[in-house]
Amino acid sequence: MGKVGFGVAVGCAVVTCAIAAVLLGRRVQSRRKWRRAVEMLQEFEEGCATSIGRLRQVVDAMAVEMHAGLASDGGSKLRMLLTFVDNLPDGNEKGTYYALDLGGTNFRVLRVQLGGRGSMILSHQVKHHPIPQELMSGTSEDLFDFIARTLKQFVEQEDDGSEQKVDEKKELGFTFSFPVRQMSVSSGILVKWTKGFSVEDAVGKDVARCLEEAMTKAGLNMQVAALVDDIVGTLALCHYYDKDTVAAVVIGTGTNACYVERTDAIIKCQGLLTSSGGTVVNMEWGNFWSSHLPRTSYDIALDDESPNSNDQGFEKMISGMYLGDIARRVLYRMAQEADIFGDDAYNLSIQFIFRTPLMAAMHEDESPDLREVRRILTENLLLPHVSLKVRRLIVRVCDIVTRRAARLAAAGIVGILKKIGRDGSGGVASGRTKGTPRRTVVAIEGGLYAHYSMFREYLNEAVVEILGEEVAQNVVLRVSEDGSGIGAALLAAAYSSN
Repeated sequence: MGKVGFGVAVGCAVVTCAIAAVLLGRRVQSRRKWRRAVEMLQEFEEGCATSIGRLRQVVDAMAVEMHAGLASDGGSKLRMLLTFVDNLPDGNEKGTYYALDLGGTNFRVLRVQLGGRGSMILSHQVKHHPIPQELMSGTSEDLFDFIARTLKQFVEQEDDGSEQKVDEKKELGFTFSFPVRQMSVSSGILVKWTKGFSVEDAVGKDVARCLEEAMTKAGLNMQVAALVDDIVGTLALCHYYDKDTVAAVVIGTGTNACYVERTDAIIKCQGLLTSSGGTVVNMEWGNFWSSHLPRTSYDIALDDESPNSNDQGFEKMISGMYLGDIARRVLYRMAQEADIFGDDAYNLSIQFIFRTPLMAAMHEDESPDLREVRRILTENLLLPHVSLKVRRLIVRVCDIVTRRAARLAAAGIVGILKKIGRDGSGGVASGRTKGTPRRTVVAIEGGLYAHYSMFREYLNEAVVEILGEEVAQNVVLRVSEDGSGIGAALLAAAYSSN
């Protein structure tokens, strides 16, 4: 071989070795990055751990905080609001009743015809109406006049052939899903607006009276028989069908719970008289907090960057508004530290771009190649070339976030049962003794529980795990729908003056 040929051979060998070294280096670097991604997954899983011991600590903390909130205003993160609802519908109600559900940029009007025992709900009609943008920041008179006129049109158009007299005052259940200081079962003072409303002159006014004045002006012979939060409507609707219903929970975009409490246990309102010896308490449990909740750095960052920092701590760990963003934060940090998405991870830096319904769809993808996960990554997050290995890691992140949320929600539910002595232990400072568990129904409303099967499965399993099978067999978790509408009409029936 000549010198030229030898030189070429040596050069090729050097190039080959260099290429091999680069490829080897890349493989080593890739493995190192993958190990880091796996380490981060394990760290996150450990930080979200919900052992049975920890869940029982959350149960105890929930029950204790409930007791403190009943003892004094400001005594607990739980507001434990009195609703003055001491008479839940039981199926004997008869007649035609209306409901108005105002809780966002749309409102609904409903008409419900009740047939009494044996007949139950004979029929119901519902219509949705958007609220003009200018009315959401105008005057209270303009807003309620618009609602009253719309309600009058609905009443006049929806003729079900009932025997209600023309001159008889109609009864309305008013679901008003904004912060209200309840004064009675049919009146409440608006504390502040949320959800994009800024009708400033309504703050400090009785919203039920505002509506009644507008209905009178519109020529509508109707009165507000019950002013309720949507969670109370859920309890009313489920109790209408099953008198063993003692609590209701909403787990959807947001979360809340209410339950029936003994009147003599509400220390901050001594002397409160009720016909049944009990009253419904709106817990506002989204603000619950305990050091036993498994909080991670991702939860802390989410809270710090939210407009209501240091508020709604429980809600931020269990509700649909936040679960997707917790998962997004984990994936974005993996993208930064482990480079699992290459140069395409920009969209993961955008808050709330990864919504919980997308996370649920990924989590429940049972195809062998996770094609739904790939579609969502490509179409919604602009991550078109994600390997199957990484897609499986993403599903695991979704699973960890969902499992923690569901198990904590289950602990909250058992906390309510513990407070009222329905968990088999006798309750907290309730004077009850341990005995045979009674049949107990908890109504649950909201898309996270109703439509996210893995969330529902994890929650149901955790309730059994915490209570034990013997007690859990007496606890029924029942999906409820439209408590904010039909439930409000049922409460109008229960408190009807007719």
